[in-house]
Amino acid sequence: MSEVFTRIEKLKRNFLPEDFKMTTWDALQPYFDKLIATEINSKEELENWLRNISELEAVISEDACWRQINMTCDTTNKEYEDAFTYFCMEIEPKMKPYFFELNKKMLASPFIKELDEAQYYPYLRSVRNAVHLYREENVAIQAEMSLLAQQYGVISGKMTIEHEGKQYTLQQAARFLQNPDRELRETIFRKIAARRLQDKEELTNLFNQLLEKRQQVAVNAGFDNYRDYKFRELGRFDYTPADCFAFHDAVREHILPLHKMLVERRKKKLGLDVMRPWDGDAEPIGTEPLHPFETGKELSDKAIAVFGKLGDYFSGCLNTMTDMKRMDLESRVGKAPGGYNCPLAETGVPFIFMNAAGTVNDVITMMHEGGHAVHSFLSHSLPLSSFKEYPMEIAELASMSMELFSMEHWDIFFSDKSELQRSQIEELERVISVLPWIATIDKYQHWLYTNPGHTNEQREAEWMKILAEFSTGVTDWTGFEEYRAYFWQKQLHLYEVPFYYIEYGIAQLGAIAMWRQYRENKEQALENYKAALALGYTKTLKELYATAGIRFDFSPVYVAELGSFVKERLVEMGV
Repeated sequence: MSEVFTRIEKLKRNFLPEDFKMTTWDALQPYFDKLIATEINSKEELENWLRNISELEAVISEDACWRQINMTCDTTNKEYEDAFTYFCMEIEPKMKPYFFELNKKMLASPFIKELDEAQYYPYLRSVRNAVHLYREENVAIQAEMSLLAQQYGVISGKMTIEHEGKQYTLQQAARFLQNPDRELRETIFRKIAARRLQDKEELTNLFNQLLEKRQQVAVNAGFDNYRDYKFRELGRFDYTPADCFAFHDAVREHILPLHKMLVERRKKKLGLDVMRPWDGDAEPIGTEPLHPFETGKELSDKAIAVFGKLGDYFSGCLNTMTDMKRMDLESRVGKAPGGYNCPLAETGVPFIFMNAAGTVNDVITMMHEGGHAVHSFLSHSLPLSSFKEYPMEIAELASMSMELFSMEHWDIFFSDKSELQRSQIEELERVISVLPWIATIDKYQHWLYTNPGHTNEQREAEWMKILAEFSTGVTDWTGFEEYRAYFWQKQLHLYEVPFYYIEYGIAQLGAIAMWRQYRENKEQALENYKAALALGYTKTLKELYATAGIRFDFSPVYVAELGSFVKERLVEMGV
């Protein structure tokens, strides 16, 4: 699979007219009716019918994605917000009963037994699961939940601070926290904390509405709580809540001590008696913050050069995206927070959204989202849209592995060797520090959703307890107790994509294993990586990880082994 990049083609339409555009439900409905009415009298007719459904799904998905992209790029644009709202309230709820009927029609077909089980197994498993979970009364509630979740971006997108007469988004302001000037760092940190707390009640009320609706969806579907419902909806067939608890324990035992070692190292480098919250990303006086790029264009140009060092295929993906203007990278007021790669099912060329401010973290984010983009390209040629709806545990493996594969080529961003090494150490610090945070957020979600009806006070107490369990204890948070109590509100996943977070932890462990494989045999590791991603979701998670040359495993023994590998690499770098 050492192919060079060849430009992918937009899917040819056979079922819908080439000039069809998503406008109203009335324009879309006849195509659903036609699919429902289609007679299926052979395996060939079944497969053709599935291809027609896939085409319709791709067109709808791409349109919906553009509505979301437009809205997140400019949360102040009422036209974009209205277009997104229209889809959520007027189109999506009316599609869901049709997709339910189409799924039932497929499962009832006698020709389903003739489909190639090797390719169709995960898809058919997902369809059966969707039919099992579907409840008509949940359609309207889920539409309301989509709109509520988007309000998180609207609220967060307005958050700015003022410093020396200039306005900064919180992402832009975070750059100051790397500055050697401790007084400046403290000033900025206090402003960020105060700004976040301004919206704490609004964000709490929003979350309470989401919790109530999520619990109702679970009860309607026959579950005691939303956790158990969401595990099924997310298709977590390969692991259980008990496995998540084992992950939490393994991280606390084997990763947290390594994280504490790195925090104490920074404290010592800074010459501090007491580590404070504004010191976590800082460098000593005389050491300037890493400044890898100035503009979004410079970031994309350098990212393409880095990917080119790994292979022409990888740089070809990013080149195509820049040619098609499928990137919005720089942070600005009115833009939603965070970063994402959005697959675009029909054209096949995804969109990268970021809030870059010129930091090393932005380089890491670009590598991460670039890995997702490569996954979109590699799986585009699969015959059905549903084959490309891969679970997050493999999607995040694609992105996190790319961060680590690309590290040795970051000299494109950092020509000075000492700066290059600093950036690589920062990446490994992030790899280690993110695992306890993932365990924190995941354990918190288990509690949130298995304790429906809890009060705000009970929630705060449980949050503080879990946060303490996965904290190093090195940093003194005196005076910021209230800010810490609402610290969870900065995690957009809790609002927008509930329970989607442990996937990062599972994939981070997988990425470390991929990096270990890469250091042993670079070419083979990259071939395995591409082979696994090209399968989309035509294999189970365990099979996809095996194709990538690693194990789907997050047991304490395996976590300890991978933690030791990272520690050895850090020692090699002089940490």
